[in-house]
Amino acid sequence: MHRIHQPRKLDDRGPLIGAVISAQPGSGVHLYSIRCNPSPLYSLPRYGGQGEAMSQAKERPILFSGPMVRAILEGRKTVTRRPVKPGFPSSVTEVFPYAGAPHAWMPAFPSGEPWYEQVRECPYGRPGDRLWVRETWLEDPEDDGTWAYTQYMGCKGSPLSDIPNRFQKPEHCIFRASWGGSALRWRPSVHMPRWVSRILLEITDVRVERLQDGEGETDFESRYVAEGIHRIHHGDGEYYYHPFKSEPGPGNWIDPFDAWRELWVSVNGADSWNANPWVWVVDFKRIEP
Repeated sequence: MHRIHQPRKLDDRGPLIGAVISAQPGSGVHLYSIRCNPSPLYSLPRYGGQGEAMSQAKERPILFSGPMVRAILEGRKTVTRRPVKPGFPSSVTEVFPYAGAPHAWMPAFPSGEPWYEQVRECPYGRPGDRLWVRETWLEDPEDDGTWAYTQYMGCKGSPLSDIPNRFQKPEHCIFRASWGGSALRWRPSVHMPRWVSRILLEITDVRVERLQDGEGETDFESRYVAEGIHRIHHGDGEYYYHPFKSEPGPGNWIDPFDAWRELWVSVNGADSWNANPWVWVVDFKRIEP
């Protein structure tokens, strides 16, 4: 199947939101257009490309586990996959961008419920938007004798706002992903305020695919290595893969797809893997905060 996605046009029959060309050998070429009545989603602004994305860039928080934070810091992780919620109807087998917007996707052939209720917008943003990373952390302000440091550190209920503004910076915090010292009473990542975040990402691409679409790709083609999978040299030119370990040894995988499965299941569970859901694929690059 070959697809052509056209920008929407409005006439008295409603918006043309997409077109699909189906070419079957010996059967000619057939053009199917999807024309629907206007809806609230019709007001979704047209996507004008990278220039527009940069001029309207937004920032949003995103959670990452310790191993994935380390993968980002080491340059091994440049993409994240997150479930599309709510998912597309079970009958959907193909999707494409809505109205040319890479951050909004819909079924190629909507059926059942109204088509505009089947459009999904990426909660993480569009190309050009930025994501500030939330991770497990602990404040570590300096005791410079100018504020009630001892009282603050000794009072479990002290609000973060008691910390002087000059110390409300990432360099005055400790991050579990990079900590090698003794056990500490960490603050959960979900409660991290913006000023603590030390990692800023810029989205470079957004798309939708099935969780397991990359099965069968060769080791060097695998899309999942960019998820932060370790590529481990086992000697004699052989490489194995693992989502958390970086050294040769038992438990490493020959196929990066298996390492990807282990990573996904560790976060989302085996049932989610077996369901092979639609996922947002968000490519990013790290930039200076």
